[in-house]
Amino acid sequence: MSASLSRPTTRVAVLAITLSTALLAAGCTSNDPVTTPAASTQQAGGAKAASDNDAPGEKVTIGFSGPAADHGWLAAINSSALAEAKKHTDVELKAAEGTNDASLQISQIETFINDKVDAIVLLPTDGAALTEVATKAMNAGIPVINVDREFSSPFAARATILGDNYGMGVSAGTYACKVVKDKSLSNPVIAEIAGIDALPLTQDRSKGFADALKACGQTVDNRVAAEFTVESGNRQAANLLQAAPKIDILWNHDDDQGVGVMAALDQANRHEMAFIGGAGSSNAMRWIKDGKMEATVLYPPTQAADGIKLARLIAQNKGIGDLVQVEVPRRIVLNAPVVTKDNVDQYLPLGFES
Repeated sequence: MSASLSRPTTRVAVLAITLSTALLAAGCTSNDPVTTPAASTQQAGGAKAASDNDAPGEKVTIGFSGPAADHGWLAAINSSALAEAKKHTDVELKAAEGTNDASLQISQIETFINDKVDAIVLLPTDGAALTEVATKAMNAGIPVINVDREFSSPFAARATILGDNYGMGVSAGTYACKVVKDKSLSNPVIAEIAGIDALPLTQDRSKGFADALKACGQTVDNRVAAEFTVESGNRQAANLLQAAPKIDILWNHDDDQGVGVMAALDQANRHEMAFIGGAGSSNAMRWIKDGKMEATVLYPPTQAADGIKLARLIAQNKGIGDLVQVEVPRRIVLNAPVVTKDNVDQYLPLGFES
């Protein structure tokens, strides 16, 4: 979910790549939307390609610093990083306590620099605020892997791994178009419960959703914004339901606030709509299995775990085994696949508890 993420997006390029990839992968046109890119399910359920790089190598020490686990997605980010490090006998992980205090996180990175760790994986509480100390680490010869919230300088990180907020919106909108087609809906009412409107991540998700809906001639009819919390999700969903006596499709940006949204739907006995979530929580996936929810769009909580893997490879002067390129790429943007009843069992192991 990354409730406090703030990063720029080149929207036109992302739309061209994300939407066309999703459609072409299934051999579809813009009028024939798909559930998820075909490549998405190839790595679902934790399936991983093996290579010689997975064999134990030179012992490396990795410093990890992330935000406070005050949200289900953020807790999953931290736990996945710790779990990934334990899988590698050649990795010693130094994990700092999660914090939302930029000054404290800066001091944590200073400690990693003084300890001369081999690499640092950093999900900054504020990308701009942590840019200077990350650059200092890079200048000290310590590669930094920037996770989820981008630094404000390209010199602050050796590699950056990101979720795709705009792509989440595109995936949700593309799936909404599929629902319109499959159910032969005439003049459907489409509603949206966003996150915090002031955040670029929310703006990117809403923009992607609106752009994808254009492919099937649809628009958002009712929209409210919550705050990525259960309470705000419940409150705003109740307001939305009062304003819209009929809803055909509802997209909620975040599965944590979706707990409150579902409670509002239950209380009002309003389950006429196709309810689409966002982020990929375990409870959302269980609702999908139970038929209470149509789908959810992943914003992978495994980004920090992937950051650990990249840090290990970079510190050992290795590349990604499945690539011809001999070095780890500088920038990786993860996919935003749609989870439905047809593939939920594959993705459930990647879900997080709200």
